[in-house]
Amino acid sequence: MGPPTSTTPGTGAQARSHLLNTAYNNANNNNGDDDNDNTIYYNSNRRPATPVPVSITDFRLFDGENSPQNIAVYGFGLGALFGGSVILATMVGTSIPQFWLFLAALGVFHSLEYIAIALFNPTKLKLDSFLLNHSPEYSAATAAGITEFLIELYFFPQLKSWGLLNKIGLVMVIIGQAARTLAMFSAKSNFSHHVEFYKEEHHVLVTDGIYSLLRHPSYFGFYYWALGSQLMMMNPVCIVGFAGALHHFFSERIQYEEQCLVRFFGQSYRDYQARTHTGIPLIK
Repeated sequence: MGPPTSTTPGTGAQARSHLLNTAYNNANNNNGDDDNDNTIYYNSNRRPATPVPVSITDFRLFDGENSPQNIAVYGFGLGALFGGSVILATMVGTSIPQFWLFLAALGVFHSLEYIAIALFNPTKLKLDSFLLNHSPEYSAATAAGITEFLIELYFFPQLKSWGLLNKIGLVMVIIGQAARTLAMFSAKSNFSHHVEFYKEEHHVLVTDGIYSLLRHPSYFGFYYWALGSQLMMMNPVCIVGFAGALHHFFSERIQYEEQCLVRFFGQSYRDYQARTHTGIPLIK
C-alpha cells in the first residue's frame, strides 16, 4: 500500500491560499446562504451574515426610498442651504438679505418636519416626511414666491430694500416656525402629516401646552410662516395669493379633520373645540 495521499497542497503560499479558501467556503456553508456575485458575507463568531454593497451602483439615490444614503443627501442639502443662506444674508454689503433668509427658513422648515416624525412617529417615517414634494400646489407656490421676488428686484429694486415690513415678516416666520415645531413636539406620536381616518390605539386628545391656547397650532404656524415669508420678501402679489389659498385650504381641512376628531373623542373634543380657537383669521 502506498503512502497516504494528502489533499492539502505543499507548504508556503499555496498552503496559506488553500486554508483561506477553505475557511471562506466553510463560513459561507455555515451561514446557509447562497453565494452570489454581488454580495460578500462576513462571519465572525457565527454572527448572522450581513450583505455588504460592493459597487457604487448599489447605493441608489433619489429613488424615493427612506434609505440612509437618501436621508444623508437630503439632510446635507438642507443643512448646506441653511448655512450658506445665513452666511449670504449676514454678509456686509448684501442688498437682499430677505431672499437668503427665505431660503434659510426653507432649510429649517423641511429639516424639522422630518426630525419630528423620526423622533415621535418612526413607524410612519418615510422620505416624503421632509415634505420637499408635499404637493404640486406647494411647489408652485414656492416657485411663484421666488419668481416674483426676482422679477420685481429687476424692475422695481426700490421695493426690495430692507425695512420695517421685512422685519415684521421675519418675526412672523420665526413665530410660525416656533408654533409648528412646538405643536409637533407636544403632540408627539399623535402628530401626522395626513388626516387620520381611523383612531389608533395610541391616539389621545392633546389639550396641554400650546394646544391649550390653539386648537390647530401646526396649521397656525404654517399659515403665518408662509405669509410672513412673502411679507419679508415684499411680494405683494404672493401675499394676496397666499392668503386666499391658505384660507381655502385650511378651512376645508380643519372642517374635515374636526369631523374625524369628534368621531374619535366625542364630547371631549366638542368641549375642547368650544374653548379654543385656531388663530387663523375667519376660521373659528
